[in-house]
Amino acid sequence: MSNSPRTGAAIAGLSLGTALNPLNSSMIAVALVVLQADFRLDVATVTWVVTSFYLTSAAGQPLMGRLADRFGPRRLFLLGMALVAVTCALAPFAPNFALLCVARAFMALGTASAYPSAVVMVAELARQADVNSTRPLGRIQMANTSAAAVGPVVGGLLVSLVGWEALFLINVPLALASILLVRRFAPQDGEREQGRVSELLRDSDLPGIGAFIGALVLVMMALLNVVPGYRWWLLGGGLLLAVLFAVRELRFNPPFLDLRLLGRNRPLLLIYLGFALFSGVYYFAFFGLPQLLQTAGGYDPGIVGLLMLPLAAISVVGTPAAVRAIDRFGVRRVLIAGVVLLIAASGTMWLLTASLAVPLVLAMTALLGVPYCVVSIATSQGMYLSTRLEERGVAAGIYQTCRYLGAITATVLIGVFYGTGVSQANWGLMVFVMLGLGAVVFVVSLLWRERRAA
Repeated sequence: MSNSPRTGAAIAGLSLGTALNPLNSSMIAVALVVLQADFRLDVATVTWVVTSFYLTSAAGQPLMGRLADRFGPRRLFLLGMALVAVTCALAPFAPNFALLCVARAFMALGTASAYPSAVVMVAELARQADVNSTRPLGRIQMANTSAAAVGPVVGGLLVSLVGWEALFLINVPLALASILLVRRFAPQDGEREQGRVSELLRDSDLPGIGAFIGALVLVMMALLNVVPGYRWWLLGGGLLLAVLFAVRELRFNPPFLDLRLLGRNRPLLLIYLGFALFSGVYYFAFFGLPQLLQTAGGYDPGIVGLLMLPLAAISVVGTPAAVRAIDRFGVRRVLIAGVVLLIAASGTMWLLTASLAVPLVLAMTALLGVPYCVVSIATSQGMYLSTRLEERGVAAGIYQTCRYLGAITATVLIGVFYGTGVSQANWGLMVFVMLGLGAVVFVVSLLWRERRAA
């Protein structure tokens, strides 16, 4: 078999594995109302099935990126997919909601290994196929974009036909298929470190990871007022942990989250900031809209999935077009255009405060799909161009963490806005927040300049 078919099969396996994280982050959107009813939860509590996934992913991606650089991307990818397969086979038997959230966390840890590992392998795969590295990276990113977009459709059908348990079970054959393809066709890892487990634990910056997660959890609990009467104590504790985290990361080597990398690379920092804010805008609609359609609109989860179908269709069709546009016009111009479209799409979401009619919802989800694929591809390419080869595993991990920070912020604020009821009036308040965040993303995109890594 020639290198080109082998490379194509390897990229297919990597794309399938990396797609599992965005797929699972989006499929759950149409199951929140069902889980809320099955486990008798309120809106704020049920969002923890989302935030547990994102918290673990946010912490896991930079760590997995470093491990991929250090111990070998292929080895780490296969280990992560095996963890996904085992966890998802057992998760449907969880007897309570807390264990279900734990299962989601383990699933997130497994899927977190995929994207950084794939980015590290891109250079070797591109060399084998004798193509520019942006081509395999674009295909992997297209798989991520498409998976996140089709998630509500797939999730809606699975929840309607089988139940929320199917959202876990579907990952088992997908993870196994990814393992088979990558094991058979991906290049072997080169010489890597062979350190002891004790050395790995020592160098993994566990205190930094703990401070990072602790700060996020405490701030989230404060915003959601989980413990009435202690909101300000929780917020203060979260901010204190955030300061301790920053001090730790600046002094520890190698840090869990390389703050010095961000400090010495302004283009990369702007990409991260813009992507985090963009993710916040997007996930406001992605998680807020299905709940609105099910609760205020009275639509069945399967119907909600179909109503989100235009988002998937536009993303799948638009992603290759966005890649070609970047080749022709450059990352910055495409990024700015995508952000302008994002603000326009956010503004039109106000129309849903007046009506939840099927034609209007279909038009809104289709419109949202355009900036999603454009900005996702542009920021991904910008990240790749702004980092050196030896830093791309860590950089890709931090990039994904920015996605999760935006998503976590959105889900927390959705819990706050919908805390008084899932209604069209509260949806209107969220639209104003989306527009404000979109304006900041626009300013960031204007400040960013392309700079190829040395």
